Amino acid sequence: MNWITKFLKPKIVSLFKKKSAESDQVLWTTCECKNLIYKEDLEKNYNCCPKCGAHHKLSCKERFQIFFDNKDFELIDTPQPKDDPLNFVDNKKYTDRLKSARKITKQNDAVAIASGKVENIQVTVGAQDFRFIGGSFGAASGEAFIHGAQHAIDNKNPFIFFSCSGGQRMMESSIALMQMSRTVLAVNELKKNNIPFIVVLTNPTTGGVTASWAMLGDILIAEPKATIGFAGRRVIQDTVRETLPEEFQTAEYVKDHGGIDLVIERQFLKSTIGTILTVLLKKAETQVNTDNSDVVTLDRSLQKSSKAL
Repeated sequence: MNWITKFLKPKIVSLFKKKSAESDQVLWTTCECKNLIYKEDLEKNYNCCPKCGAHHKLSCKERFQIFFDNKDFELIDTPQPKDDPLNFVDNKKYTDRLKSARKITKQNDAVAIASGKVENIQVTVGAQDFRFIGGSFGAASGEAFIHGAQHAIDNKNPFIFFSCSGGQRMMESSIALMQMSRTVLAVNELKKNNIPFIVVLTNPTTGGVTASWAMLGDILIAEPKATIGFAGRRVIQDTVRETLPEEFQTAEYVKDHGGIDLVIERQFLKSTIGTILTVLLKKAETQVNTDNSDVVTLDRSLQKSSKAL
């Protein structure tokens, strides 16, 4: 009896666990509401739980597929700096972590950039994959963001970014922290060139990402219940020595306190952003036409009169 319970049963359980975890043909998945969901139903519902509405994390490719018109987009190659500039090692080599993350995500870094149309408007879009070391932001992520911003400026496309990150990548230390100022400068260039910059904050958006480019969008949108903040809830609570509200740092709480503009369900993001871009681009076009107009206004009349005098 002991042989069956102590040896045989654990082996059988372990065998089934490995097979189910590694199989690409898994038909069911679980949600934080502890309900078992048919995987096909989850995918049809934009990877949102049909029972509790929880927005499950997406890979960059999945994000692009549901966002671009007809799932049609082109991935943009971005510069790749040296992998491990500090030869960082903790309980595992940083290079090994990168290899593992690349194998899981099938991309070189947490950030991917793509180009395509949304509601028939040509746009440049960036996204982060949380499976890549927590979506952390390092040198390669910074290069990808800046390259995406430059692509938007060169092609006069709106720049849209889906954030999903725990913050700056600790394995790159100050090199990762430098990306905060670099990305802020990139956003400043977008604004100088009148390029609309829209950020969609997904769960979670925290740390240095929140403290830099993620909160600098012309329009800030969040998915429902997304965690948005800088330091963690427990750190803040221990610092201020106050009990924080249950909904603290949720997208809804941040919106109610003026931190973001909108909280939009995933299925409506595309149409909402399309409408916003239509308004922003029309306004920009009107502004250009006004600047180039030959219509004589009161100000211009006064300017002509003063020159004649």
